Amino acid sequence: MDFQLNKEQEMLKTAVAEFCEKEIAPYEAKWDAEQYFPVELFPRLGRLGILGIVSSKEYCGAGMKHIDRAIVMEELGFYSPGIGMAVNSQHLGIGAILEFGTEEQKKKYLPDLCMGKKITCLGTTEAQSGVDVAGQKTEAKFVDGKWIINGHKCLLTNADFADFTIITAKTGEDKRGKALFTAFILKRGLPGISQGRRESKLGLRTSEQGELFLDDVEVEPDCVLGEVGKGTLVAMKQVSEIGRAGMTAVCVGITRAALELGVNYAQQRIIYGKPISNLQAIQIHIANSRVDYEASRLLLHRAATLKDIGKSPATPDFSIAKLYAGDAACRASKSTIEILGGYGIIQEYGAEKIYRDAVSAISGGGTNEIQRVIVANDTIKNLFDIRKKEDV
Repeated sequence: MDFQLNKEQEMLKTAVAEFCEKEIAPYEAKWDAEQYFPVELFPRLGRLGILGIVSSKEYCGAGMKHIDRAIVMEELGFYSPGIGMAVNSQHLGIGAILEFGTEEQKKKYLPDLCMGKKITCLGTTEAQSGVDVAGQKTEAKFVDGKWIINGHKCLLTNADFADFTIITAKTGEDKRGKALFTAFILKRGLPGISQGRRESKLGLRTSEQGELFLDDVEVEPDCVLGEVGKGTLVAMKQVSEIGRAGMTAVCVGITRAALELGVNYAQQRIIYGKPISNLQAIQIHIANSRVDYEASRLLLHRAATLKDIGKSPATPDFSIAKLYAGDAACRASKSTIEILGGYGIIQEYGAEKIYRDAVSAISGGGTNEIQRVIVANDTIKNLFDIRKKEDV
């Protein structure tokens, strides 16, 4: 594994950073305070290639690799974790259609989604089931040649602005009585679809999350995404790979932001004639945050590289990265507050926002407890295969 970015990746990183410096950084604090989702950025993000980064060029995508996406998402996480989360949600929808859609669906939806002309989101979470896909109550019945869908989805990122929402609904049972789910692409404005409340959040406030109510929503068979009864695969493949990879990168960006703010403040804050960066207690905070940043980034890049070369099932590797990166972002942002002292909780200094974003990012792609279960089960099952990954 090459630990340095190549020339093209350095150019990609620079292009995204320059965009963020101009289009996001000057407004981020105001957007956060107002809980404003800057949806007007999406066409510009599309033209830059960020939205369609892993989609093929045939459908107006950039045709890049998962390691390239990790680089892009880290930059978004550094400048605006909330926007990073919104872009991640767009990637979830694009990824689902790209992998499971018919050729007709790909041509119909992907170009506009990749270019930011349309917005999408993935709706699997329900109030009573959370990440337990099998516990979903939303149902779809096939009646007179159409699917009739009833249910409720919550905590959908991009919900209020999505032109298309990909949802999963129970459509039957197998021979053992196990629930079967099917994925559907629902167009905004269909009769029976209504928006619920928009959530007021602790952090990641430049993205929005909301509810979707489905009351006798009729859709044609061509709205089914993937095979009937295989909706769990459609949803979980995206969440466990695209979703966790994206949120891991956002957390890496948050950790970097915390580290940079802490170092800059420590070098400028003078006590007894010397900067506090000379104090060992401050240096310990800085060292710990640096280690957390480097380790998180390496775990992310390792998982993305394994995904790109097809050497490993991606789920456990991204869960390892997400678990560590989420905790690391919280540790680093808390350390920065301690470095700033009393100023750490003053809004204009920015440390408290970084901390709010870090805490809020933990549940994205599944809580830490979910990641631990995935990692533990994979370790128990594949203990003797783990060393095979060391040759990447």
